[in-house]
Amino acid sequence: MKLHELKPAKGATHKEKRIGRGEGSGYGGTSTKGNKGGQSRAGYKRKMAHEGGQMPIQRRVPKRGFNNPDRVTYKVFNVGQFDHFAEVYGLNEFTFDTLYNIGAVGKHDRVKVLGNGEIKGKYTFKVHAISAKAKSLVEAAGGTVEIIK
Repeated sequence: MKLHELKPAKGATHKEKRIGRGEGSGYGGTSTKGNKGGQSRAGYKRKMAHEGGQMPIQRRVPKRGFNNPDRVTYKVFNVGQFDHFAEVYGLNEFTFDTLYNIGAVGKHDRVKVLGNGEIKGKYTFKVHAISAKAKSLVEAAGGTVEIIK
């Protein structure tokens, strides 16, 4: 078999529907678009959210409250978790980069430390936010805290 002898499998190809080429073709006249109306005209485009007369989803779903576009959200950790991180990953300094490298935070997250649990090790924290209780626990264990922007 040679390249010029290759053919598609039987039934894999279809004859092109040549519309608007006269009555003898079977697709003349209205060119399969029906009679009158927007859909029969040239340049007709279906709208993306159009659901054919049904109430569109953006109008069916109830809207409540206010979504603040400037809201700051944090990825929250408790001080009790950091002994585990230090044991598993061998860390003694917790910055955004170290937490990102171990997969604990995402690229655009902000880190906040809360004071639930106990901390045994002497660790350095460079985080976006920390609660007063967490800060006192870290400093009582001999660690340091630095707030980053």
